[in-house]
Amino acid sequence: MPVCKTASRTPKKLHYWSKITRDIGSEICLVADPRNFQVRYAANEISSARSARAHGSYLRVSFKNTRETAQAVNGKCSQHLKYLSNFQLGWKLQRAVKFLQNVQEKVEAVPMRRYAGGTGRAAQGKQFGVTRARWPVKSAQFLLGLLKNAEANADTKGLDTGNLIIKHIQVNQAPKQRRRTYRAHGRINPYMSNPCHIELILTEGDEVVQKSEAVVGRDQHLSSRQRGARHRRAINAA
Repeated sequence: MPVCKTASRTPKKLHYWSKITRDIGSEICLVADPRNFQVRYAANEISSARSARAHGSYLRVSFKNTRETAQAVNGKCSQHLKYLSNFQLGWKLQRAVKFLQNVQEKVEAVPMRRYAGGTGRAAQGKQFGVTRARWPVKSAQFLLGLLKNAEANADTKGLDTGNLIIKHIQVNQAPKQRRRTYRAHGRINPYMSNPCHIELILTEGDEVVQKSEAVVGRDQHLSSRQRGARHRRAINAA
């Protein structure tokens, strides 16, 4: 499709996700938005050499439910240290994928912490140390698709897909979309949706360094109370 190199004038107010099409005879002239820049991630200090990224903008899925689902796999819950890779924040990719699949099948539940108004109690929330939990199926589907996309990007870059962790995941509010609902007595009320933006970064986990035999046999750093207890046990044993 031929692109017009010169345009008469660009409108002053132009949404950054839109483009202007103008019919010029049988050709279509596309005027690119001057503010159409590359996507910027919130975690800009993560090296792109050992990471893979994925994002979605203006997704038609609940912001609040998606935020709670993303925080569940973010690894900041102390009850789930066993799912972390070498004590780093972020679940392992395989565990996060399995969790989102279980949420869709209602085998595991998403803990509702911040946006928990009106949320009922569920027994499956005990594994996260909470009482209120839900099964946001649509949010799990969107996050699972982004994880698969980031995994494919990591495979393309030659990263070890079996050793990936979720280093960064963030959900932001998108502009609300308006609809109408018609009520009794001629009233019209807003019927708005709450879409969101999602971004995530996968990185390779660090290698586990095994301790040498000399370090393993060395005494640990004990407090004065622990040293006194060890001394008393030695006296009683004698």
